[in-house]
Amino acid sequence: MKRLIFVLAIIFNLVHMSYNRRQFISFLGKASVGTVLFPHYLTSCGNTSTPIKVEDITQDRIDELRKLILKALPASDRDDLLLVDGLNYHTIIKWGDNISNKETFGFNNDFTCFIPLDESNPKDGLLWVNHEYINPLYIAHQNGFTNDQTKKSIAQIDKEMYNVGGSIVRIKEENGQWKIVKNDPYNRRITAKTPIKLNWDYKIKGKSTVMGTLANCSGGITPWQTFLTCEENYDGFYGETLYDANGEPQHKESYYYGWENYYDNPPEHYGWVVEVDPKTGNAQKHIALGRFAHECCTLYELEDKRIVAYTGDDSNNEHLYKFVSSKPNSLKEGVLYVADTINGKWLALDWETQPILQEKFKDQTQVLIRAREAAKLLGATPLNRPEDIEIDPITGHIFVSLTNNKRKNDFHGSILKIEESEGKFDALTFSASTFMAGGEANGFSCPDNLAFDHSGNLWFTSDMSGNAMNKDGKPYLAFKNNSLFVIPRFGDDAGKVLRVASAPRDAELTGPWFSPDGKTLFLSVQHPGEQTKDINNPTSKWPFDKDNIPKPAVVAITGNLIEKMNRLNELNI
Repeated sequence: MKRLIFVLAIIFNLVHMSYNRRQFISFLGKASVGTVLFPHYLTSCGNTSTPIKVEDITQDRIDELRKLILKALPASDRDDLLLVDGLNYHTIIKWGDNISNKETFGFNNDFTCFIPLDESNPKDGLLWVNHEYINPLYIAHQNGFTNDQTKKSIAQIDKEMYNVGGSIVRIKEENGQWKIVKNDPYNRRITAKTPIKLNWDYKIKGKSTVMGTLANCSGGITPWQTFLTCEENYDGFYGETLYDANGEPQHKESYYYGWENYYDNPPEHYGWVVEVDPKTGNAQKHIALGRFAHECCTLYELEDKRIVAYTGDDSNNEHLYKFVSSKPNSLKEGVLYVADTINGKWLALDWETQPILQEKFKDQTQVLIRAREAAKLLGATPLNRPEDIEIDPITGHIFVSLTNNKRKNDFHGSILKIEESEGKFDALTFSASTFMAGGEANGFSCPDNLAFDHSGNLWFTSDMSGNAMNKDGKPYLAFKNNSLFVIPRFGDDAGKVLRVASAPRDAELTGPWFSPDGKTLFLSVQHPGEQTKDINNPTSKWPFDKDNIPKPAVVAITGNLIEKMNRLNELNI
């Protein structure tokens, strides 16, 4: 630990001589013995990257960091994926591409995650990709269906169900290009019809195995090398169960897809964190983590192998949660907490110990199914759409993107920083502060997915609504298209928000994930041309296929800039 602090001190002195120290330390976080660390789970497994083994510090590395200058992209409304100088991209896979003789890649790809098949070879592994939702217009066009939502056939619904969930594909990097290994035995689809077990001792709505997963937004990975995919806006597919003042349930119809009119699947089967075995495709839903609009699930492994899982409820005035397991490597046995960010307390959603929950709910299963109601009873702090969550690999602080809350006139959102007491991830108290607010002064709006690279630089994407972007009179006009940003940790630009990529029209950039060697950033381009009304006149044509139909896709971003920014992982600290 002393050597780590010593090396960081060297970097402070050599790299940041022209940067205001107070501003830099504010970004980095207070450097104390209890918090300045590379958490062992993050360095061995990672949340958005998987660092490799490190080399000795050299003066060349220091000089390289000092000379690194980023020339940020200006805001753009062009229909293209634009990258800053020093970066380039190639498309790995897009909607409709074959992943085997029987399976095709799904629609609106979001979270991505890469796990090498062999740790000694970072250029060959399994890529997981979420498929969050579908655009019925494009599904209908591709398959000859009607676009009249009141006249959909069961075959059309089945096709919609096939195009959500997730994909597992084996990819290899050869001569600088990542490509799918076609028809590899590992290539498979998880869809809205895949049978999935519930990791719980009690049935939910009479079932211990349910039909499929959907609304898959962001996710994470586990220390035992499995994928986590999170069900977010599930109520758009099968609706929701609401309770009146007398506790009587009523079904609220889905606001978009109306699948409950075709399949009798209760809403309670959705809204969970789902774990997928990358090599078998076997999946389970983790009931202990609660039911709500999960954006992500970010894990930390304690020294005794118990798991801490952070997850947010991506909706206006909803909450931030933390699960702490009571047994090693468990996402079942333990306690789910919800955050009171005003008083810095984690409140236990535990039926056994909370009388107020006993008055409202009959058991712990009901508490978990109706986690939103339980959280409010305990006095959890309503937040402005808590989305992605990542752990700073140097300080151990937790960063949470709060995308916006237009009802509260928060149009641009912010990034929240959580510091657990004494740097302990299973602590029940913490401090919360705003790390950075969105708006024109800071050059970004509506932060969404977060990713720390191997050097601790913070990358994040934006999520401005397509119906509000590039519109006169709207608060997002100055930002133009959604973008990918980086906040460098080192060099003259440390602490600045720099745009490094601009998305095609109507699209957002999602799921940033760094390869194990730090030379590739995997990134999803989601819903280009989403505002299209006439299939013959799409608002976007990216990725410029011959049919001129916009297609969600996953790209690999490479180049000297990413490699240089990831060089700190080679320091022997």
